Amino acid sequence: MQDPNADTEWNDVLRAKGIIPPKEKEVTEDDLVNMVEQTIHDKSQGKALADMNLDELDENEDDIDEEEERMFEEYKRQRIAEMKAAQMKSNYGDVLEITKADWVKEVNKAGEGVWVVVHVYQDGIPLCKLVNQHLSNLARKFPATKFVKGVSSVCIPNYPDKNLPTVFIYCNDDLKKQFVGPIAFGGMNLKQDELEWMLAQIGAVKTDLEESPKKEIRDVMNLAVRQSAINDDSDDDY
Repeated sequence: MQDPNADTEWNDVLRAKGIIPPKEKEVTEDDLVNMVEQTIHDKSQGKALADMNLDELDENEDDIDEEEERMFEEYKRQRIAEMKAAQMKSNYGDVLEITKADWVKEVNKAGEGVWVVVHVYQDGIPLCKLVNQHLSNLARKFPATKFVKGVSSVCIPNYPDKNLPTVFIYCNDDLKKQFVGPIAFGGMNLKQDELEWMLAQIGAVKTDLEESPKKEIRDVMNLAVRQSAINDDSDDDY
């Protein structure tokens, strides 16, 4: 006798006419996850697993059968990992003042995957003060990124003031980028979103800016260059 669950055109015709029952659906791991979700959803007055804390997950663990228990434990481990990741993102939120003695711990050993923005500054330099203000706001905006600052004479003895402000960007004990001196920041005209864009291009922050804030300035400069070239060509005609 032909297997009614076999994938054949003849069986498809028989199923369509109701002569043989529909093919049994293979239960996948995703199906089991959905079953666990539905079971807990039904037994917890409609509250979804994703909205539960660990205590609530433990309480509802008794309401599932042995077949669903394995998938429940896997889901629980996943939720714990998500909660830990969310907690890591809220570890920072301000700019930490450091010294030379703190550098290795706070910068080089900040942790796996942690981006560190280091501002080396000196009191009395207006642009350093401006960068500190911008970084303080950005630290609150991007709490997953670690922002630190240190006076140059304390962190890097004999570091020349002409190189200030300086911003180093680290990740996994690797220096990814450095911005050194006033020209690198565009002078006192530096805006917060411009500094945010600079950090985002390296990967230190996840900005919602879609393009460089300086785009309009660049376009004006490019237009001026093109216009100058056109004028030079016109002069050649005479």
